[in-house]
Amino acid sequence: MLPIKGKIAIPLAEIELHAIRAQGAGGQNVNKVSSAIHLRFDIHASSLPEEIKARLLALGDQRISGDGVVVIKAQTERSQEKNRADALERLQVLVRGVCVTRKRRVPTKPSVSSVKKRLDTKKKQGVLKKLRRERPDV
Repeated sequence: MLPIKGKIAIPLAEIELHAIRAQGAGGQNVNKVSSAIHLRFDIHASSLPEEIKARLLALGDQRISGDGVVVIKAQTERSQEKNRADALERLQVLVRGVCVTRKRRVPTKPSVSSVKKRLDTKKKQGVLKKLRRERPDV
């Protein structure tokens, strides 16, 4: 089980992990060893709660395909085990980010005294500008 938050967890059977060859420079090791990990997680077929599935699908993340499959490729480390742990951690962070519910903003009104103070300041500023504009006859 991959723990997410509280009682929410993803069974490892729902996560597909495939070892592939890593890209980029690395000499002979890159050509011989399949150290990169390709993780696939189908959101629709998962056992996550429906609310979290909907939030994941609504997320505009490039790692989520149009079919609702999360695809993560981990290849930063040289060992397959470290890359596997990195891919699982990135999936965990992605799902955890969706689990957090944002606090609703309660709209507030300005106090009567603050409104009065603002209007008084505006009147004073207007009077100052008017005095600057008017010239006495010379």
